[in-house]
Amino acid sequence: MAGTTITGWAPPTPVMPEGSCRILGISGRRLYAVLLGWFFIVFDGYDLIVYGTVQSELMEEWNLTSASAGTIGSMAFVGMVIGAVGIGRLSDRIGRKTAVIGSVVILSMFTVLCGLATSAVTFGLYRLIAGIGLGGLVPSVNALCADLVPARKMAAWSTVIMAGVPLGGSIAAILAGFIVPSHEDWGWRMMFLIALVPLAVGLPLAMRIIPADKEIIDDLRHRGQRMPEGSAVQKQPGFGALFAPQYRSATVMFAIATFVTLLAWYGLGTWLPRLMQEQGYNLGASLNFTLALNLGAIIGSVVAIYAILVLAGVGTHGTQILIIAAVTQFYPHQLRGTGLGWALGVGRIGAVVAPQMAGLLLAWGLGPASSYLMFGIAAILSGLSLFVLWRIARARPPVLTRVD
Repeated sequence: MAGTTITGWAPPTPVMPEGSCRILGISGRRLYAVLLGWFFIVFDGYDLIVYGTVQSELMEEWNLTSASAGTIGSMAFVGMVIGAVGIGRLSDRIGRKTAVIGSVVILSMFTVLCGLATSAVTFGLYRLIAGIGLGGLVPSVNALCADLVPARKMAAWSTVIMAGVPLGGSIAAILAGFIVPSHEDWGWRMMFLIALVPLAVGLPLAMRIIPADKEIIDDLRHRGQRMPEGSAVQKQPGFGALFAPQYRSATVMFAIATFVTLLAWYGLGTWLPRLMQEQGYNLGASLNFTLALNLGAIIGSVVAIYAILVLAGVGTHGTQILIIAAVTQFYPHQLRGTGLGWALGVGRIGAVVAPQMAGLLLAWGLGPASSYLMFGIAAILSGLSLFVLWRIARARPPVLTRVD
């Protein structure tokens, strides 16, 4: 009967209640968890760029050739391939919280050890293992974010989250300009010891704030997520599901797009200070060019040669944000971390190739211009791959959507 109430009945309590402060569609614990993920991504970006800011000092201290320095620069990216694929998959199997926290611990501990390394060999080994945490953090945090925010806000939140990468790179460039010249013996080492911050500050917060996987699933259902029933994803779990007919073309193109984009972005991030020094600029000016590249990925306009690097930052990192947002929307919840891990893991082979190739091009006497040409061609291919992905999305929209 109209107007009748049922005694003892109450509407279901939200798994993660809303808070008073609402940003881009989320509030309360969901907002705090996403912002904490952003905080970790800032240090991910810091760690990616920090080697480039101290590369000249390492080459001088350990008498490294350009090719050897390029090989060491690639070690972190090799680890990132392992971390992105492995931890990205684990985030679907054991939960986002465990994957994020595990990535932060590995990243922080072994980056600190880089600052204590006594030889190029041990330094390279520590960078390799730290890279596993680096590689695992981006897909884990983005998968967590996609689970916690409304689908219609995911593109905006992907932009916010991934803006942490160039922000961290900018911080590395700024700090290096002050710390490295002022501490002759320990300057470059102090740059790596800063990695204690996410371990000491962020880890205790993550233990309390990031929801467990069961809470995330319950929250998704409460907010109207349509979970799949008997889909190809359930019959063929793991990486094999990425190549089910409805995902196959996009899965291949996501990897190609990420490969060429990261080749341009991390190649510039790792080698730009050294390339500028090869062209006659001092350390301070070279670090300013790296800062311009990273700021360009966040905002975008200075003058003269800085404008070129600002646009490079906008193009490379901005493209990567679009790819990550597209991946999170294309795959369903239980395949999201795996899809991100695949795209970023295979794509990070481009990040492995870039420092090595730039070092070899210098060693072969081809000059800095050859590296810029390589990065420019990669950026053009990145744009073409995005166009193909756009055509795929138009022809076959995502199978599952959220209604929040």
